[in-house]
Amino acid sequence: MYKRILIKFSGEALKGPSTSGVDPDRTGQIAKQIKEIVEKKIEVSIVIGGGNIFRGLSASRKGMDRTTADYMGMLATVINALALQDALEANNVETRVQTAIEMRQIAEPYIRRRAIRHLEKGRVIIFAAGTGNPFFTTDTTAALRANEINAEVILKATKVDGVYTSDPKVDPTAKRYDKISFQEALEKRLQVMDSTAFSMCMDNSMPIIVFDFGNPNSLVNVVEGNTENSTMITN
Repeated sequence: MYKRILIKFSGEALKGPSTSGVDPDRTGQIAKQIKEIVEKKIEVSIVIGGGNIFRGLSASRKGMDRTTADYMGMLATVINALALQDALEANNVETRVQTAIEMRQIAEPYIRRRAIRHLEKGRVIIFAAGTGNPFFTTDTTAALRANEINAEVILKATKVDGVYTSDPKVDPTAKRYDKISFQEALEKRLQVMDSTAFSMCMDNSMPIIVFDFGNPNSLVNVVEGNTENSTMITN
């Protein structure tokens, strides 16, 4: 369905059954699904969070300076990016990590034209360190980078199979949307992404597909157009 995509993973996607950190088996499973997509000649970029290691917002609520906490969270995303890069390259998928904060010994600095060139050559790009600025989430990073590199869609991997009328873990009567507009999601106050990221996607007509990454082959299914266990958000 797509030529170029951006996948947004939370840091928790890498921790597997552990309470925190990076689980090599879980990371390897993710890498295998990404490899299947790359083999379909789809250009893949990734933004990954750092919540499995450190959450800046949570730390700031406990008294830490917000700017310091956010920078620590950015560094956590770099650790995850390197772990995912290692798993991808173990599966013979050529990968580049680009960071919004320069750390040339371990990753390239983010340069838009270079990122696009890597994608054109079939390499997977992992965008790390957020936007390089405090007070912005990795959701906002995903929205920003997707628009910068002219991706066709953002695939947001979550713990539920789409967007519901209410929290399905609390409300057994909650119903899943197959498709919903940005405007309707705002009016119903459905928490898909943070408001900055969501507004950026809406203003630039960047569609979002929310899906449950916990299901086997869910990522491949979404890319192939199987929307049975996902929600599409568009204008």
